[in-house]
Amino acid sequence: MDKPKLFGEWSFEEVTVRDLGLQRYINLDPIYLPHSGGRHEAKRFKKSELNIVERLVNSLMHPGSSGGEKTRIINAVRKAFKIIHLKTGRNPIEVLVRAIENAAPNEDTTRISYGGVVYRVAVDISPQRRVDLALRFISQGTRLEAFRSRKTLAEALADQLIGAANNDTNNYAIRKKLEQERIALASR
Repeated sequence: MDKPKLFGEWSFEEVTVRDLGLQRYINLDPIYLPHSGGRHEAKRFKKSELNIVERLVNSLMHPGSSGGEKTRIINAVRKAFKIIHLKTGRNPIEVLVRAIENAAPNEDTTRISYGGVVYRVAVDISPQRRVDLALRFISQGTRLEAFRSRKTLAEALADQLIGAANNDTNNYAIRKKLEQERIALASR
């Protein structure tokens, strides 16, 4: 029997994760519909076993206008994947993985206080947090681009994913990553 394809169209087979640090945290197990019903909620770090497309859907579903409307967001992701395929001719799952790899920051800053004086110190980011931040940046950019605009959520998501996959510096997720790494570099 054939492995399931995402939405019956997109295969997970030829998609690979190039970033060795993120391989364990970007799950590409074949699924038809990205909806697990929250089975990962009870255990810590179980979200890394969740399919990456469902993690994208969940990050787009933050509180606000689209909070709790998972079927609407899944339909928007389906439309965005069709737009990505039409614009680039590539597998949209591969574009999503490249976008996450490019938008995932490597360094961040943390606060350390010595005797009442607070210092900002650069630290490396764990792979799970890198994936979380990349998904957050992509979903924030999508919401900002679609809010009070003629663009639909699907069109904005497709533009964000294509821009992040191409490492475009005008893309919101890439800008946020570069800004975060620049601040970390300044606080070394």
